[in-house]
Amino acid sequence: MNKPIGSGISRRGLIRLGLITAAACVVPYKALASVEDILSTERKLCFYNLHTEENLEAVYWKDGKYVPQALTSINHIFRDHYTGAVRPIDQKLIDLLFEIKITLDDDEPFQIISAYRTPKTNAYLRRHQKGVARNSLHMQGKAVDIRLPDRRLIDLRRAAFKMKAGGVGYYVKSNFVHIDVGRVRYW
Repeated sequence: MNKPIGSGISRRGLIRLGLITAAACVVPYKALASVEDILSTERKLCFYNLHTEENLEAVYWKDGKYVPQALTSINHIFRDHYTGAVRPIDQKLIDLLFEIKITLDDDEPFQIISAYRTPKTNAYLRRHQKGVARNSLHMQGKAVDIRLPDRRLIDLRRAAFKMKAGGVGYYVKSNFVHIDVGRVRYW
């Protein structure tokens, strides 16, 4: 399926070249860096978990595929900090965070306020806090509450909103943005 065509360029390489060429024709010069970053062979994310005080810098995508060890590390830093339970984080959420990072042109670590939650933790939070959904996507590894230390919260919200890839909740008083890969909605 990926056999060389003509001059030794694979079909995938030819398609990639075509996408870059098309992007160069229709995308303003300043935005080309973003296209290159998205099409690059390496995707890296940095996180800081505010509750566990752990840092992670992970290249989670390399040479056209996910890096299993990096995904395991991301799952760990996204764990339920109340119970220590770990669940695989939806790769669409990880890719969405990468797209937001590229959009904001920001290399600072995302600060994690809340990521995966067990049903027990979610029920506890529902009893003690306002705004916690009964069927929260946090329980499925499809949501994260984050902020960036060097960015205004509104900028992070706008970048997530632009993606139209899921839910975006804006919690000014609590100083975080909720991002999920469920249906598209905003609050």
